[in-house]
Amino acid sequence: MPFRITTAADRGLKDTGWLQSNFSLSFGPYANPERTGFGLLRVFNDDFVQAGKGFGLHAHSNMEIISVMLAGRMNHKDSLGYSEEVTTDWVQIMSAGSGLRHEEYNIGDDQVNFLQIWIEPKLQNVTPRYQRRHFPAEKRRNQLTTIVSNEEGTAHCWINQNAKLSLGFFDAGQQVDYRLNPLNKSVFLFVLEGQLTVNGQVVQQRESIGLWETDLVSVAVDRESKFILIEAPINH
Repeated sequence: MPFRITTAADRGLKDTGWLQSNFSLSFGPYANPERTGFGLLRVFNDDFVQAGKGFGLHAHSNMEIISVMLAGRMNHKDSLGYSEEVTTDWVQIMSAGSGLRHEEYNIGDDQVNFLQIWIEPKLQNVTPRYQRRHFPAEKRRNQLTTIVSNEEGTAHCWINQNAKLSLGFFDAGQQVDYRLNPLNKSVFLFVLEGQLTVNGQVVQQRESIGLWETDLVSVAVDRESKFILIEAPINH
C-alpha cells in the first residue's frame, strides 16, 4: 500500500499579514513538483484570516470548491444571488461549472480558520450551484460524518464528482475502519487536532497522509482527535 505523509512543517506557506495560508498541495506561490495535487484533489489549504479582512470579488469556473469552517465568522456573497454568513462547523460548496463570482470576508472579531478544498469536476460547464450545511461537533462525536458526497440528499452537500468528504471527531482509544472500492480511488486524511495511527503510520496535528491501492483505511485514535478524510478519484 503506497502512502505519502506531509508534516505541518513541510507545507508551503503564504503569509501576507492578514492571511496565512498553509498549502498541503501546490497552490499560488507554492509550486512543489512532488505535490501537484493528489489525484483529482487539486487544492488543500489551511487558511487563517484576520478580522475585517478577506477575499474580494473573484471568478471561478469548472472546479468543485469546498470550504470547511473551523473557527470564526465569514460572509459569503456570490453572483448567483446568495448573501449569507457561515460560522464554525458549517460546510459550503460551490460547483463553479460554467462560471460564477464570489467574495468572502472575516466579519467577526476573531481570527477565522477554514479549509479551502478544490476537486476537479466530473462534468464540465454545468450550471453553477451553491449549497451549505451545518454539522455541529457535539452531534458528530465518535462517528465519521459524511459532509460532501456525489449523491444528492438533505444530510450533506453534494458535488459534481465521484468523491466523498467526511469529518471525524473521536475520543482516544477509538478505532475507525473506512472501506472503499480501490479502483481509481485515493484517500487523503488531514489531522486537525490530536494524533492518529493510519494504516500503521503515525499522523500528528496538521499533518496529512495520502493513500492509494488499498480498500481499507484503518484509523486508531491515539489521542482525542478531529480529522477530515477525502476519498476522490485518481484520474478522470
